[in-house]
Amino acid sequence: MSAVTAIAAARARLWPAFVLMLVLIIPNAASAQNSLFSATPMTGPTSLGQGSRGDPYGSGGVLAPPTQWPPTTPNSATPVASMPMVPAGQVALALSARFGKDAPAIAGGLTWRVYAAKAEPGGGFKLLKEDKSPAPTLVLPAGAYIVHVGFGLATAVKPVTLRGPTVHADFDLPAGGLRIEGRVGDVRVPAGQISFDVYKGSQFEAGDRRPIAEHVMTGDVVMVPEGTYYIVSNYGDANSVVRSDIRVAAGRLTDITVNHRAAAITLKLVGEKGGEALANTAWSVLTPGGDVIKESIGAFPRVILAEGEYRAIARNEGKVFEREFKVVAGVDGDVEVTAR
Repeated sequence: MSAVTAIAAARARLWPAFVLMLVLIIPNAASAQNSLFSATPMTGPTSLGQGSRGDPYGSGGVLAPPTQWPPTTPNSATPVASMPMVPAGQVALALSARFGKDAPAIAGGLTWRVYAAKAEPGGGFKLLKEDKSPAPTLVLPAGAYIVHVGFGLATAVKPVTLRGPTVHADFDLPAGGLRIEGRVGDVRVPAGQISFDVYKGSQFEAGDRRPIAEHVMTGDVVMVPEGTYYIVSNYGDANSVVRSDIRVAAGRLTDITVNHRAAAITLKLVGEKGGEALANTAWSVLTPGGDVIKESIGAFPRVILAEGEYRAIARNEGKVFEREFKVVAGVDGDVEVTAR
């Protein structure tokens, strides 16, 4: 059942059916390694996104790397939380999530939200409680609710009815982590010079082409439902772009290395070979067929270009100069255009 169908059912019956949302995409990568359930130390930034607070069926965000991977308890036991006091007329709701039926309980990175079961006049669901504990126990008045759990881009939703002293609700989140880096040959591309966009499905499939995660940086970990994705890797801001398909497995960290065949080129307009670069020069880099790849202004513009043949055109003080040059993968260097 899709999220849209589930929302329609909730409005019609005031009680949604179980929904498990799996969203994400990633292009092909040169290499991928899957870690097992043993912990692998990781470092990285904090959260890059949040789900919609007013929609219990909204997606989650890009999750920062936890201190260990996977973020699970050492065995399949659910993390133990202290039991709060339960006043008369209220019920304790004990929540937990795991990567699958027989997988360990997830011990971090979860966001729990409890919504009213009945949609409001505007069509949204009122958020009643939010908790980021791995296995919280929430106290609520007896009645019907919608519980949403987000783990990065993996989410699950189910209805619960609170009766009696304690109700236990367990969620399956078959999700994994994706960590990407770029290389040129054996050299790792420095952080900040390369970024990645992640899409759901294969690059060869027709359908929605909006990224589910944009501008992911080297070393970031994106939490996604298990499945096939494709990555668009952008090295620099010119034409060094690589697309690749990969598969992410539940409960594993998938390391992806994207190989670019490119080089960093510095352009110079000089009066004579080896001379000083002339300032206030406007540059255009073209393919042999005349397509413009990059335009810039300056004495030493630096451009990252895919391997191939190009033509550099320099404009200075009303005069135009040009030169053909070739880019070899991994060979950075200067291209001098002589002003004569």
